[in-house]
Amino acid sequence: MGTNGPPKDLRARTKKFALRVVPLYRSLPSKDRVAQEYGFQAVRSSASVGAHYREASRARPDAEFASKMNGGLQELDETAYWFELLIESGIVPAAKLQPLLDETNELIAIFVSCIRNSKGE
Repeated sequence: MGTNGPPKDLRARTKKFALRVVPLYRSLPSKDRVAQEYGFQAVRSSASVGAHYREASRARPDAEFASKMNGGLQELDETAYWFELLIESGIVPAAKLQPLLDETNELIAIFVSCIRNSKGE
């Protein structure tokens, strides 16, 4: 793992993040193909965040750690994109997604900080 390592609770927090997206997906109109696709992609990318974090936590050199964390960062950015599409297409009210968007942005900041720390920046 990176020498400075990520916060200890990040494993649980990334899992909780992914689990919070599931009820959102289940609440989407089942006959709306666009809503289902956007929602499914959000579920997929949000779950990948924790998977990348777990890989990073097992990484040996700092470069490998940073690479795995960068993968998680990309998935966070993708998740934000799907949330934005759900809002901007009028499928989900912005207020309903704001807590998830806030958590996405907080996790992005944490991942960026961890990556910078592992590179000695």
